[in-house]
Amino acid sequence: MSPNIKKIELLAPGGDIDSIKAAIAAGADAVYCGLHRFNARNRAENIAVEALPGIVRLAHKHNCAVFITLNIIIVESEIPALLTLLNRLVNSAIDGVIVQDLGLLYLLSRYYKTLPIHASTQLTTHNQGQIEFLSRLGATRVNLSRELSLAEIADLTAVAHKNNLLTEVFVHGSNCLSFSGLCYFSSVHGGNSGNRGRCSQPCRNQYLTTAAGKEFPLNLKDNSAFSDLAELAASGVDSIKIEGRIKKFHYVYTVVKAFRKQLQRLYRQDVLKAEDSELRKVFNRDFTDSFLRGDINHNMFIDSPRDYSAVYRSQMYGGTTDVNLERAKRELYDEKTVIINEAEQKIAKLRIEKIPVRIRVSGKIATPLTLSVETPDDTFLVYSKAELAPVYANSGGAECIGSEMLRQRLKRIDETEYFIAELTTDTLQENLYLSFKELAALKKEIVFILNGRKKKFAPLTLPPLSAYKEQKNSPSLSILIASKDDLYLSRETDAEMFFQLPDSLAGNYDELIKLFKGNKNLIPWFSTVLIGEDYHAAVALLQKLKPEKIVVNNTGIAWAAYKQEIPWIAGPYLNSVNSYSLLCIKERFNCSGAFLSNELAGKQIKPIKNPDAFKLYYSLYHPLPLMTSRQCLFQQVTGCEKNSVDSHCIQQCEKSSAITNLKNDTFYLTKTAGNYHRLYDEYTFLNTDIVTDIKNLFAGFFIDLSTIQTGTGIQVSKPKLIRLFEDLLAGNQRAAKEIKQSVYPTSSRQYQKGI
Repeated sequence: MSPNIKKIELLAPGGDIDSIKAAIAAGADAVYCGLHRFNARNRAENIAVEALPGIVRLAHKHNCAVFITLNIIIVESEIPALLTLLNRLVNSAIDGVIVQDLGLLYLLSRYYKTLPIHASTQLTTHNQGQIEFLSRLGATRVNLSRELSLAEIADLTAVAHKNNLLTEVFVHGSNCLSFSGLCYFSSVHGGNSGNRGRCSQPCRNQYLTTAAGKEFPLNLKDNSAFSDLAELAASGVDSIKIEGRIKKFHYVYTVVKAFRKQLQRLYRQDVLKAEDSELRKVFNRDFTDSFLRGDINHNMFIDSPRDYSAVYRSQMYGGTTDVNLERAKRELYDEKTVIINEAEQKIAKLRIEKIPVRIRVSGKIATPLTLSVETPDDTFLVYSKAELAPVYANSGGAECIGSEMLRQRLKRIDETEYFIAELTTDTLQENLYLSFKELAALKKEIVFILNGRKKKFAPLTLPPLSAYKEQKNSPSLSILIASKDDLYLSRETDAEMFFQLPDSLAGNYDELIKLFKGNKNLIPWFSTVLIGEDYHAAVALLQKLKPEKIVVNNTGIAWAAYKQEIPWIAGPYLNSVNSYSLLCIKERFNCSGAFLSNELAGKQIKPIKNPDAFKLYYSLYHPLPLMTSRQCLFQQVTGCEKNSVDSHCIQQCEKSSAITNLKNDTFYLTKTAGNYHRLYDEYTFLNTDIVTDIKNLFAGFFIDLSTIQTGTGIQVSKPKLIRLFEDLLAGNQRAAKEIKQSVYPTSSRQYQKGI
């Protein structure tokens, strides 16, 4: 390998044991896999925790690391089960955990410091501040957002390296249309939250034919950076990651093998292979690398969610005729059979069974109990500190040492990657006694030696969190607006007034400075996605304005506010769902309050403990964002005269439209000036029940009066609607009914079902 070429880790998916073996056989440097809980691929088979030691041993034997995915948001009731799992993982030989939840990041960085932390793509990392935020929480690696260009990746990788973080980038597999972690489509429709690993992929569903003639208008081609590895290496990226934990072993084997060969060409400084025929032998929706190339264009879409392999091959034969398609399918079937047979032969040689241990027990009166422990690779002796005594010399009906009794006392060995295959007591004198304390010490010493002489961590028990202190004052009302046309509302109410800042801050910087300086009562509300110059403009805006308070939906701005000592509130799209996520942002970043996620049901909110001197908020009324996309959502719906998204599109374009699925559900596409494309639910979210369901927890409730078109009709003026909500918070029982009559139809499905 040339000394000028950076070696890059090849990171492969492992949805089940066969896929993990296939990845190892094909040359992966690392695999990431989920256990049966707490991971973002619920539809994958995943692996049992009992199989983990064998998997790790096999992987390490082949110089392959193992990362465990814990990359979902964790609800309060799951914390005890999560701790049980962490107590086990911290004593394993895994090489890292992949995490989304801020509460879990807090627990790991405070209590489980030996477990390397990888920030999941679900954390939507796309700016410098987010990397510095993650560094403060002890992350050692970050998976960058899939929407970034090579230049943006290079810039962020340089920042990551300065902060002692590695970077990884997805290079093959499914493309999400939404920024990861900010997609609520599946959550709103069916309660299958993408932030919980249950995404039902409604974006890939069939819709009524659009004006542009498309039936799958939200369906992207698969990502593949097969021909971009030299540029990725030059950008400094440390790991390239293949998506596919719900794919079968032959898929994993094929893709990993192809990328391994391409990396070897790179290291030899050979010409990289541009043709990707091997990758097209397994499932794909056609390929694109347009995000990496910084060319977000209409060719990234494909009007079918099905396997494209046969279509692609038939086109090589002159077109997608029935004859050519049949020929292509037949050839692909034969080639797939060869791949499966080859992969099966390779993985059959890879074993993850536990390692057998043979124990010979010996001893006689007035001597230590001796245990000779033999594994396939080692033999060692352990001795009791106390001497053996005859049973009759002890009162209390002491139990004689025997084969079955010892198996019971040593059964913890079976919970490791070893198991007791044989235990013999032929050379042990009968009717002898040794205290349980001594036997426990022997067991502990054996496990210690088998574990490579690494000390086991005692199970952690967290100190109890105090119940939240009831709010003494009535909850206040706050309002979000997004247009200067709504500034007059501040004269209609004493409620706090937030102003939604655009995604494209750099293009609106001077105007925004003028707006906030002329309206001192406005509180900046920062959006979820701030990339490149827009992030730096946001930081500069904070420095210029020094506001008394801000609302943050991007951890990069949270970091900037913390560094500038500006009080900040965590917005609803930071996905705060448990007590430890609140502790995290309060203790580590001096956050003053947080919106709880609207994905939570009432029963999931009630157990949450509010930290001292910390205020909780909840949004009662807002349009329901289903996704935020860097891609143009109108390309496949109404069409667009432009082929690619450019800065002018983001800054100037204003459009709205709707799509309807085959179940007759309608969704609204919205593009406003200065913002990315967003998809909204048919109905606005309205939840007045929480005001009486959960009393004295929230310091404030929130309503969004930004003008987003949905199927919800509003029968009253905005000032009148504000007064109705103020009456609701003041305890007027009729106000809730009047609100529901004035704003109709609405949805509160998330509050009822939760995640």
